[in-house]
Order: sequence, then C-alpha cells, then structure tokens
Amino acid sequence: MSNNSDPLFNRYAETDFSNAKPVSEIPALAKLQSEQGGKSRITMRVDNDTLAIFKARAEMTGTNYQSLMNEALRQFAQGMTLTDIVRKTIREELHRI
Repeated sequence: MSNNSDPLFNRYAETDFSNAKPVSEIPALAKLQSEQGGKSRITMRVDNDTLAIFKARAEMTGTNYQSLMNEALRQFAQGMTLTDIVRKTIREELHRI
C-alpha cells in the first residue's frame, strides 16, 4: 500500500488483517450491514470543499463518496462514533468467547 495524505494511513498501514473475520460471522456487524438495505434518492447541496474531501477519501479507500457521506450522516444522527461501534463489537465478541 502506498503512502498518502490520509492522517489515519500511518496508524493502520502495518496492521495485519490476515485473521480478520467476515462481517457475516460477527452478529453486531452483520446487523449493521443488514440495516443499511433501504435507501431513498435525494438531492442535496454541499460545500465544494466538503464534497472534495469525501471524493478523495473514497478514491483512497476504493469505495464511493455517497456511501461515505451516508455513513457519516448515520453516525452523526445516532450520536455514535466508529470508536463506539468497534468497542461494542469487541465487547460482544469477548463475551461470546
């Protein structure tokens, strides 16, 4: 993986994901994924610089900017951060063991 301007890149560049499980094997993540099924088409205006940031991140991660924006809006609306979701998932996994 090449170096880039994402501030989180260096933090995770050397992380070994060889033992990672698929989402389907982790109930909390599978539930989150299934809840994302229904979507509505809307028209929305955003600042050019905000859109550029999401498009750049999407290009770096190999996804699309709409999905990134949708996830950011969801987390904001739920008052949850990615850290909260990861902590909850880890607790559930440790409890299962």
